[in-house]
Amino acid sequence: MDVSTLYPTGNKATEAANAAFTEVASTMAGSAILKIAGQVKAMQANDPEICNLTIGDFKPGEFPIPTELSEQIGQRLSEGETNYPPADGMPELRQAICDFYERELGVKFPVESIVVGSGARPPIFATYQMLLDPGDVILYAIPSWNNEYYVHLNRARAITVQTTAEAGFMPTLSQLEPHLGEARVLHLNSPLNPCGTCISESDLTDICEAVVAENKKREATGQKSLILMFDMVYWLLTYGKAKHFHPIQVCPEIAPYTVYVDAISKAFAGTGLRVGWGVVPPYMQGKYKALIGHMGAWSPRAIQLATADFLNTPKAMHSFLSDFRGAIQQRLDTIHATFEQLESEGLPVHAIEPQGAIYLSIRVNLIGKTLPNGELVTTNEQIREYLLMESKVAVVPFRAFGLEGENGWFRMSVGAVGQEALEKAMARLATAVRAVC
Repeated sequence: MDVSTLYPTGNKATEAANAAFTEVASTMAGSAILKIAGQVKAMQANDPEICNLTIGDFKPGEFPIPTELSEQIGQRLSEGETNYPPADGMPELRQAICDFYERELGVKFPVESIVVGSGARPPIFATYQMLLDPGDVILYAIPSWNNEYYVHLNRARAITVQTTAEAGFMPTLSQLEPHLGEARVLHLNSPLNPCGTCISESDLTDICEAVVAENKKREATGQKSLILMFDMVYWLLTYGKAKHFHPIQVCPEIAPYTVYVDAISKAFAGTGLRVGWGVVPPYMQGKYKALIGHMGAWSPRAIQLATADFLNTPKAMHSFLSDFRGAIQQRLDTIHATFEQLESEGLPVHAIEPQGAIYLSIRVNLIGKTLPNGELVTTNEQIREYLLMESKVAVVPFRAFGLEGENGWFRMSVGAVGQEALEKAMARLATAVRAVC
């Protein structure tokens, strides 16, 4: 029996979906980033010269996971570690995470604070589920990765602040403070996806102190707390003069109101290994554990144990990070140098100096210019298409991350490109920009 003949197609398929889905499901949008990445991947099949700077992932041929981690995964599998793990993570990994933070950040978290998930997304999604009733407010800055989708799925209400390039696309207290009184969750991310920038110590301190003060007021009136969710998945990847700061470091009093989100996905090139975690106040941990358990959103047992082994070998970890960071920074610096050269020629481009993560914020402000084919540029999408077709360089517009306006700002991601290919791509991009201006 060919079951495909039994399913509705065309207009009937649409009618069937409308009859089946909830309102939330039927109005859910797919990822704008993945849509662009899909277009680029299809083009690469016919033209391998296309330089794909769209995806926040790694090409294993360029950036393999640490050898020690790979070997430990194989070892743990050979030992038969293939059963379900505990819902909040293997005890060995939870303890290793605590030791890791005490050693690297000087902060000693209780093991009762750790809840492990399949990457960083489960603790992020769990934070939405646990802390936001329908209509509750989450406050975050734009540009931002994925928040709008979680807002929709949880029927929450978003208040966003539009940041500026001059501030590294990071929010300031003056922008956030008017909204703290009605927010239930404040979401900060540093180093920032999509921008590759880091929040300053002073700005983070100001914001954290304001969150503490807001909660003191709420405690006096019996209101629900304002919780800070701090995504620091990229914290081990900083460059140059940039430094990573985190909430408890700058304001210890914020600990009872803070959820950290972290993972091995980016710092150790392990996006597909699916090991992430939340560090939550112990009074929250049980509910996080229950939800992640109900979802089955745990990381594989063998990979959890291998991650614990790797985190417990700081010499190997730092050796890997030194080479890994150096290779990423080389690529980011290559892009930055290209844009500095073009900007010095008086062309309407700019790039923010590399600070963190695997991303660079670049501006190709061709709005109002005329392309070689005579087309007047009025949108970011035209610029994206021009760079893709003319220079074979694929980028993501900041519009995909919520930044308003046709302003020429884009994200470049360097995890899936080799150094030689990137240098050739930047030469093509420079030629394409000069052809317009």
